[in-house]
Amino acid sequence: MSLANGRTYLAIPGPSVVPDAVLRAMHRASPNIYEGELIDMMPGLKADLRRVARTEHHVAIYMGNGHAAWEAALSNVISQGDLVLVPSTGRFCEGWGEMAEALGASVELLDFGMKSPMDADAIEARLRADTEHKIQAVLAVHVDTSTSIKSDVAAVRAALDAAGHPALLMADCIASLGCDRFEMDAWGVDVMVTASQKGLMLTPGLGMVFFNDRAAEVRATMTRVSRYWDWTPRAHPEHFFQYFGGTAPTHHLYGLRVSLDMMMAEGMETIWTRHEKLASAIWAACEAWGQGGPLSLNVEKRAHRSFAVTALRLGGPDGTRLRRWSEHQAGVTLGIGLGMSEPDDPKGDGFLRIGHMGHVNAHMVLGTLASIQAGFDALDLPYGAGALDMAAKALAS
Repeated sequence: MSLANGRTYLAIPGPSVVPDAVLRAMHRASPNIYEGELIDMMPGLKADLRRVARTEHHVAIYMGNGHAAWEAALSNVISQGDLVLVPSTGRFCEGWGEMAEALGASVELLDFGMKSPMDADAIEARLRADTEHKIQAVLAVHVDTSTSIKSDVAAVRAALDAAGHPALLMADCIASLGCDRFEMDAWGVDVMVTASQKGLMLTPGLGMVFFNDRAAEVRATMTRVSRYWDWTPRAHPEHFFQYFGGTAPTHHLYGLRVSLDMMMAEGMETIWTRHEKLASAIWAACEAWGQGGPLSLNVEKRAHRSFAVTALRLGGPDGTRLRRWSEHQAGVTLGIGLGMSEPDDPKGDGFLRIGHMGHVNAHMVLGTLASIQAGFDALDLPYGAGALDMAAKALAS
């Protein structure tokens, strides 16, 4: 017998839960792509995307996932042979660097491990050492989804400014946008990439690249940019099809319009506070469990943890065992330990992640935590007492 019958809950760090209102908006006949409401909605849709990103500058929308947004951003400002600096705090930092390398860039990795954020002082020192200004861009991942580490993007801008270095600051906000506070203009970010399937509460399929005038000037100097990836016509189209380089992602746009309506109604400050509160409940439970068992949070300091995802260590095969019990017996799907491993655990079976991003509320979090604790009991895994009480108190405070 399974207790998972009924509506299941996807508690992985993306794709996230899609609101019913968004699904209803997408469940419709195909629209006219030459005139009418779809064309009319685009200016307002882009304006609200800029509000979420906290920028007054430009946005280009692509049919693709976060990896597509990585490539699109790089293709507009990085030429073959250019040097890019990649401060790494996990698998997705490395992945963006690998994307740049595949496009012909020379990549220098500054590895800060998988438990600590970027060190702005170390980044500044490397930039100061680059007296010839060969580094063209710093690829900074705001939240690495694999490790749940949140880094200080504004501090990276301060490092660039202190070193007097002209490199572009490019930020990956795929996991963080709409969950953790992000201020593109105030933090001095030149290029930001994100995707639809996490804090934006939509199905996978859209990637977005935001860029300022400084990045647009770099794009203007490029000798060649793929016609499809070129952000200029997408950001400043003369015709509707130029928004997307061809046929529009029609149903995604209807869903995005509703998800942005929901975000505008809630307000960005409130959204960030909600995510912080829900994350604090998860951390409180995990810290209590760890007092009497092997469970530990991957990131020790709260200031360095993301409000969108929490990476956990259990050791041995127990991360996988707990995930499978939770999914098949409780109907709660937890995330795998993506990119996480240890010498005695090369497959990462001792790791797991809880996604708490986008369309998530108190009862979803409390239900997830209670299901995890039931899994501890079912699998005879040791854990500390009082975790659910601590989570409830965190939400009630």
